This record gives sequence, C-alpha cells and structure tokens, in this order.
Amino acid sequence: MLLIFKRGFPGRRFAASLDGIIITELLIFFHLIYAINFYYLNKYFLLTNDISSLRFLQKFMNSFEINKIIAAIILTIVVIVGIDRLADAVYRVEVSNTATYKVASNTKKNDINTDTKTASSTDIKSLLAIGNIDHGKVIFKKCAACHSIKKGGGNKIGPALWGVIGRQSGSIDDFKYSKAMLGFGKTWNFETMNAFLIKPKEYVKGTKMAYAGLKNEKDRASIIIYLNEQGDSPLPLP
Repeated sequence: MLLIFKRGFPGRRFAASLDGIIITELLIFFHLIYAINFYYLNKYFLLTNDISSLRFLQKFMNSFEINKIIAAIILTIVVIVGIDRLADAVYRVEVSNTATYKVASNTKKNDINTDTKTASSTDIKSLLAIGNIDHGKVIFKKCAACHSIKKGGGNKIGPALWGVIGRQSGSIDDFKYSKAMLGFGKTWNFETMNAFLIKPKEYVKGTKMAYAGLKNEKDRASIIIYLNEQGDSPLPLP
C-alpha cells in the first residue's frame, strides 16, 4: 500500500506522513506485546511460584535485551523504508511540461491565411515569366468540362471564358452567377485571376465554383497567359 500511495494520489507529502504513522504504530504494537507478555509472566509466577518463570521474567526485563529487540525492529523498518525510497528514485518518471496529446490547430484557417498572403505578395511579372501558352493549353483541359474557351462558345456549368481577362466579373448576361460573384465587382486581370485560381472559394466567398484551386505556380501562370490570349484584345504582359 505504501508504494501505491507514494507513486499515486495524493503524493509524496502524504507518503511521508504515512511512513511516520506506520513506524509509530509498529512501535506501539511491539510495546503492547511486551507489556502483555510481562503481565502474563508475572501472573504465572504469582500463581505457581515457578522460579524458572521468574528467571525468564528477569531476563525478559533486562534493559539490554529490550533495547536489542527495539533496535532490531527499528532497523528492519528503516531498511524497508530505505529500499522503498531507493526504488522510488530509480524508477522515478519525470513528468513532461508539455501535453502528451496536442489538440490539432485549425489548419484550414492557417491555409487560408497562407494562400491570401501568397496571392497578395506575388510578383505577377515574375510569376508570368515562368509560364507559357502551350503549357497553359494543356492545363486548361481540366477546365474544359465546365467552361468553353472558343470565340462564340456558349456557357456550360460555368460561364464562357473567351475574353475573360480584362472583363468585368459577373458580366455575362445569360449566365446565372452566384450572388457572391455578382457582388464581387472586380475586373479579371492578371492579379485577380491569379488570386482567384489559388483557391476560388476563399477569394470569392460563396461562389458556386467547386474547383479546389491551382497550387502550382507554373500551371497557374501558364493558364493565365493562355486565357489572356483567348480574346479579341489580349492584355499586354507586365
């Protein structure tokens, strides 16, 4: 029981108190045994007048013998407590100051902030320099299921993208835009298109476009260049 309490609830202060209580109770117990034995030996002698019991009683009463018995008891207790203390020191487990299980942070929010910072800090000239129109044409194949790119092409799931670079957002009359896109109120230039393609649903909150985004910078630069060329009046590259 001593070991259990020392390593568990309620701690070391209680364990020290418990050690003292146990030692005190043991000493009282052995003194009680001594007193009981003395009482019965004395009573036996008075009843029987047996000299042998008197001699044993005298030996039992010898202070040196009593001290040896008490010393042996105390030494035994000290050894037991000492072994217990030593085991506690050897197998002591250091409690970490940090939690073993950490609660996951809001990574989605962090990703959004990172994407926003990336879009705002991007040097559009340097970005477009790593792209090319041929690569952009290949990348656009991912978009072709929802958007037409040829001149005179109609709307699909998404609006037609002929001449999109340089066009006001939400401006095709026969396409049903989301309220978010209608209220966006910006022109699709190189900067806004770049920011939109990183993560559409975060750049225009509430857009119906389900596309997750285009993380790769070369892919993004190339498709912007390609879209710019698919119009009657391409914008000059920066």
